[in-house]
Amino acid sequence: MRTPVRSPWRRAAAAALGAVLAAALVLGVPPAAPAARAAAANPVITVPPAGDRGFPFLAAAEDLGSFGYTESEYFIEGTATSYAKSGIWTSDGRWAVRASGRAAYKTRLLVRRPADPARFNGTVVVEWLNVSGQLELSPDYWFARDELLRGGYAWVGVSAQSVGVNGGLGQIRGLKGWDPARYGSLVHPGDAYSYDIFSQAGQALRTPNGPDPLGGLRIRTLLADGESQSAGFMTTYVNAVQPVSRVYDGFMIHSNSAVAAPISGSLADVLRMPTPSRIRTDQPEPAFVVLTETDIPGASAARQPDTDRIVRWELAGTAHGDQWAYDLGDPTLRKSAGSAAPQPGCAPGSAPFNDGPGHYAMNAALRHLASWARGGARPPGGPALNTYLRDPSTGLAAGGIRLPDVAVPTRTLTGMRDTAGSGVFCGLYGARDPWNGDADPWDRHDDGDPSDPSFPPTAEPVLSRLYPTHDDYVAKVRAAAQASVDAGYLLPEDAVTIVTAAQNSDIGG
Repeated sequence: MRTPVRSPWRRAAAAALGAVLAAALVLGVPPAAPAARAAAANPVITVPPAGDRGFPFLAAAEDLGSFGYTESEYFIEGTATSYAKSGIWTSDGRWAVRASGRAAYKTRLLVRRPADPARFNGTVVVEWLNVSGQLELSPDYWFARDELLRGGYAWVGVSAQSVGVNGGLGQIRGLKGWDPARYGSLVHPGDAYSYDIFSQAGQALRTPNGPDPLGGLRIRTLLADGESQSAGFMTTYVNAVQPVSRVYDGFMIHSNSAVAAPISGSLADVLRMPTPSRIRTDQPEPAFVVLTETDIPGASAARQPDTDRIVRWELAGTAHGDQWAYDLGDPTLRKSAGSAAPQPGCAPGSAPFNDGPGHYAMNAALRHLASWARGGARPPGGPALNTYLRDPSTGLAAGGIRLPDVAVPTRTLTGMRDTAGSGVFCGLYGARDPWNGDADPWDRHDDGDPSDPSFPPTAEPVLSRLYPTHDDYVAKVRAAAQASVDAGYLLPEDAVTIVTAAQNSDIGG
């Protein structure tokens, strides 16, 4: 294998970074001002009416009953607090806040939990629903779906932001416009209040004031989670709000950028946030930051050493959104939104989406975080990823955590892609390039070719030369899977799935 060289594949990287920033925008010194209140309020919980459609927005398209799960929806309402900066905010994340306003709100929780209480593992994952597409998405439910359902977790999606409730620029005018008979009573006063609304959602699960969304399940660990734009809000929540609310036991921050969301909730204040925005190191609750290749150009400036309370994973061969999340999420979106469901909008004839190991890493990260938040061992750290340094013979990025799809490659997997003629979200889905003798229309040996984004032209690897026999290929996959399990980056049950797929393939010889 040749010595890695620096790739000139800048246009694709810039486009991917631009897409991340576009999605995110659809978004210390001891305090001298009065401190914010020390705990989240306890909202009133009610059951929504059936409405005209008869099911909640984002109701799962898959049969949750076949997994032993139920799905239900609840409203929470009360008075939320907005926050403002107190003192000077710097990149260290030690951000003090003061209460700045109060407003009435009413929003919803979407709940999936084991039907049999005996299956509940004690951990509730509370996801800040993503609104970058101008309607609500649950990306981390899709990424970690296997671990959530097989592991007996409860999952709760929170309509924390105004766009999700009131609508934005999309065809669907929020929950209220989608089904006025069901959601017409909802009230969202603006994203300045989203942080406290998210706190109160967690408090409602801990001490329900009304019908219990968890049906009597006893919470052992309450985890907060957000991906993409929601991860930017989660970064600010960890740094500024958790110290005054203390609602959550741990945090999953998936695919954030170098700059956190503004505490005011106003787009105009993004440039007033510290650049970069790192995670504060004095927080007792653990924070797990998971980044894909797509995220690194925008997030690398916020790199910081791991501590006993902060761990960061950078995943080689992964994308901000990928084929796995798309395949799970699109049927659910279409069930609710139909043709209005947001699509990546990639140009016809361009490379297919990344189908790499992002979901396997998220499964492992979730299990680690749940244990860590209960006082278990800190998860292992990982090496930094370099998205601009690529192996010229494979197109694979250098460094990072390398699960079997990358350690024993059969195709190029990247978080970058050529986005010429594509929609704004296309760049988030990365690319894959099968090694088939450069037979694909995107195999142009230029900066839009995933497996050969550098000059001079290099032919794609020949699988029969890489793996002279099928047994040789399977043995290498098995060894890579075991190494990933031993390192703590892959769960044993996912390793079995990976090895079985290798055994059932025709790769080798």
